[in-house]
Parts: sequence; structure tokens; C-alpha cells
Amino acid sequence: MRKLFSNELIFVVFLQVIVGCAGTEGTFVPKVQSSFIPIEEWTVSVGQGVGHHFSKLTPKYAYGKIYVASRSGLIKALNPEDGATLWENNLERDISARLSGGISAAYSKLFIGTENGQLIALDVECGKLIWFTDVGGEVLSSPVTDSNMVIVNTNRGALVALEQDSGKKKWTVQTDVPSLTLRGDSTPVAIWGTVFWGTADGYLAAATLEQGELIWRKIVSLPQGGTEISRLVDVDSLPLVLGNNLFAVGINGKLVAVDLYSGQLIWKRTYSSAIDLVSDGSRIFIVTDIDRLVAVDPQSGAEIWKNHQLSNRLLTSPKIINGYLVVGDNEGYLHWIDRKNGELIAQQMVDDSGFAVGPIEIPGGYVLITRNGNLKKLAIN
Repeated sequence: MRKLFSNELIFVVFLQVIVGCAGTEGTFVPKVQSSFIPIEEWTVSVGQGVGHHFSKLTPKYAYGKIYVASRSGLIKALNPEDGATLWENNLERDISARLSGGISAAYSKLFIGTENGQLIALDVECGKLIWFTDVGGEVLSSPVTDSNMVIVNTNRGALVALEQDSGKKKWTVQTDVPSLTLRGDSTPVAIWGTVFWGTADGYLAAATLEQGELIWRKIVSLPQGGTEISRLVDVDSLPLVLGNNLFAVGINGKLVAVDLYSGQLIWKRTYSSAIDLVSDGSRIFIVTDIDRLVAVDPQSGAEIWKNHQLSNRLLTSPKIINGYLVVGDNEGYLHWIDRKNGELIAQQMVDDSGFAVGPIEIPGGYVLITRNGNLKKLAIN
């Protein structure tokens, strides 16, 4: 326990060092003559949201519904047309759930991870709790589903596969966890009978989906420098698949492109990030550790453009909405960027509680959730 406490304390100091005066409060807000103003269609409250906790509870659109959750355990299914509640379940009544990883939807179930080291499965039609299983560590990223399995990456360095119908563990792949890591873990990606994920000790890894046998590991970040903070090497971003290639980025490390089959390195470029990558097919978009937006060519890794306007605003993972690149920030602004040249073309102040996650596109518009639990549906006229 002392070791865990020490790491948490060091991490708080680390955040103060990297953010310091660069926290969003009081930072420069670039003024933009917005080329459009989205129309808000409805707003729904989802408990107290995630507050200032690290809970990446991105809403999920699936089975014709919007699924959304609060850290305290409240889960709702909403009608995307008007925001009406179709069902809700407060897991705090059944299990002491501190929701943190998810939401994923497959096999007519919702899968959500918790800070208490559990994976939870709910019925998508009524919200009934089907099963929950102890996976031995916090689940801070979204589960992934494939081949009748649900797979989670825990903060203890364990990639765990469970049977989707029962929650029974099928296999575990264990990787090393350094004494000091960032709070967060890579969401796995499953494709072609293989699962890929980033590790806390600086690697991109691949394992067989059926048996959980490790196939290869490719270094993304190497410990460097004389301090613990400078030696952080977490690969916490979601691996990005484009064609036969896989892309990953690490903190204090590289953006790498590797061959899906062999793990052979194709190219690498120096970028540092712990935030998920996104692509429009012809560009890969990165939010760096100091909140600079970058676009690179997936074929060569050449930098196409860089935007410095939103530096140090604690940005969310980027999303593509209505053809634009969109990020939220910790002060409650939503920023819209031209994907071709990186120019900031629109901006809205949405909610001063800020954003922990970016918006998601749904039919007829997009939805976003604020840290205080306000879910809003908007559309661009």
C-alpha cells in the first residue's frame, strides 16, 4: 500500500510539473470567428458524471440507442431522437461500482470496467445485470469484443480474456508494470485472430486471440533521462489499424508504424502522447503531451501540419464529426479543426465543468458528455 501511495503522490507532482501554469484555467483561449454554430436538440443529466476523476466513460451508440454512464454506477439507455430514458440501472445498489472503463456493446450486452477491478455485463434491452467478474486490477480503458470473448487491459499489466456469456476467464497475458506509470491503459484492438495492445513498460504487443499466446512485442518508448518522470514509457493510446499496418504512440517515445502480421517496424517518428490516435484514412491525427495537434502521413510518417493554438488546454482524444476534426478541453470548449490544413474554424463554450472525453457521431448529429454528467445532443445546420 505504501508503494501505491507513493506512486500516486509522485503522479500528482508529475501532473503539477507538466501542467503547472499550463492548466486550462487562465490560459489563452484562441478567438475564432466560427463558421457555424451547432444547434442543441436536447440535454439529459446522468448523475454526477465523472467529476474530476479519471474515468473515460465515452457514450456508446449501438442497437439504436445511446448508452451512457456515471462514475458512481448510474447507467442509462436513451432514445437518440429526444433523449428520453428507455431504461436505467444504478449499479451502486447491487455492487459498489466505480465505473471507469467502457462503454462497449456486443452480443446484446454492454461491457463496462471498474476501478474496483471488475468487468460488468448488462443486457442492452433492459439494463439487467447479467454477470460481473473480478479481473485483478483497475479497468481504465474500454473492453474489446471478438470471437465470443470480451478482453480487458488492467492497470496490473494483465490482458484478460473472458467468455462473453458467463464472464468466465479464458486466458491472461501478463506484462511488466514499472514502479511509476501514468494513470491510464491502452484499449486493445482485435483483428484477424490477433489482439494488439500497448503496455505500461513501453511496448506494442500482439497475442493470439484464441489462446492468448504472445506473438511479438515491439518497443515504442525507451526509458531515458535521470528522473522517474522523464523515464515514463507508457503506451496508453488505442492502437490504430489502417490496412495491413498498425500505429501506436507512447509517452516520452515514438509514433511507430508496424506490419500487422510480423510486427516489423516500417517507420518511427518522435512524438509523445498518451491519447488515442484517430485517422481519416489519409492522415493520422495526434494530440501530443503538451496538447499540440499534429497530422502525419500514414505511409511515410511525414508531418503534414501542426497546430499550436490549443497547447496546454488538456484536450480530449480527437474525433471526426461531420468531416471535421474535433477536440474538447478541460475548460468546456469544443474546438473544430480543418483536417486538411489544421486551421481552427469553429469553437463553442459548452459547459464550464469541462470534458473528459470527446464527442461521438450519431445519426442526425453528435452527442457529448460533460464532466458533471450533462449529455447533450447537437447538430450542425
